[in-house]
Amino acid sequence: FVDYRDIAPSTIQALVATEDVRFYEHSGIDFRALLRAIVKRGVMGQKNAGGGSTITQQLAKQLYSETASSTMERLFQKPIEWVIAVRLERFYTKEEIISMYLNHFDFLHNAVGLKTAAKTYFGKEPNELTVNESALLIGLCKNPSFFNPVRFPERALERRNVVLGQMQKAGYITQAEVDSLSSQP
Repeated sequence: FVDYRDIAPSTIQALVATEDVRFYEHSGIDFRALLRAIVKRGVMGQKNAGGGSTITQQLAKQLYSETASSTMERLFQKPIEWVIAVRLERFYTKEEIISMYLNHFDFLHNAVGLKTAAKTYFGKEPNELTVNESALLIGLCKNPSFFNPVRFPERALERRNVVLGQMQKAGYITQAEVDSLSSQP
């Protein structure tokens, strides 16, 4: 288990920038992102429209939802996750939610949780991760199997660069830093 204070700031920034840019502004549900996802995915049929789930909703899913066997089952799970997310926000701080999320995420290769992932992939402690290493690990949050850096290094690199771009859009790093970091292996 890794405490929030022992997580590299770049990891937290990458997570918020990529998964839930308004994380510090909502109470578990980001209605703007949810509406965008419904319109773009549901109405317009765009597959790459981005999700509407907040970090807190994703944590609720990690902790309390079984893998859905159908789209309909997944649709029934969503409202339950919303209720759980709001309750999580009532009982835990934003820092505790981020810490729980990163401690429960399965980064593959027997690396459940950030502490194990930092050791498995980079031989480091979570507070020692560089911006690029943080971006690579957070890139896995979208789909660990698809962006698996061991099996699909090119995809993982592309996803890492997307995360870097999101960090720049959110104001955590500059475009010059994105350009420099993106050129690294």
